Amino acid sequence: MSDTPPQTPDYDTMARDIAEVPAVEVIVTVAVNLMSAAAVKLGLTEEGDKYKDLDEARKLVTALAGLLDASATEISSFHAAPLRDGLKSLQLAFREASIVPDEPGQGPGEKYTGPVYG
Repeated sequence: MSDTPPQTPDYDTMARDIAEVPAVEVIVTVAVNLMSAAAVKLGLTEEGDKYKDLDEARKLVTALAGLLDASATEISSFHAAPLRDGLKSLQLAFREASIVPDEPGQGPGEKYTGPVYG
């Protein structure tokens, strides 16, 4: 065992670091993290079905769609366009992976994006 006491985070430094990050960068980072997690839950990684969980994937894709819908005017089309493309790819992958397909407009995130067709 170590004789050194556990270190407490330096909240002032953390707050200062966060304050220096532009909002668009935070939004894009969160969106990319949601996309990555959704891809894993859809079984799109090298591990394939090992982590596949369509219920979890639905939640992540819907959260991503909501974030992009809410922030589209804030992050500019330069950032939003590739994220929307990634979202659509995830929505299509979900539709393909689902044994019982959702009705058009009822898939994950489609309340924000409208129906997604292949």
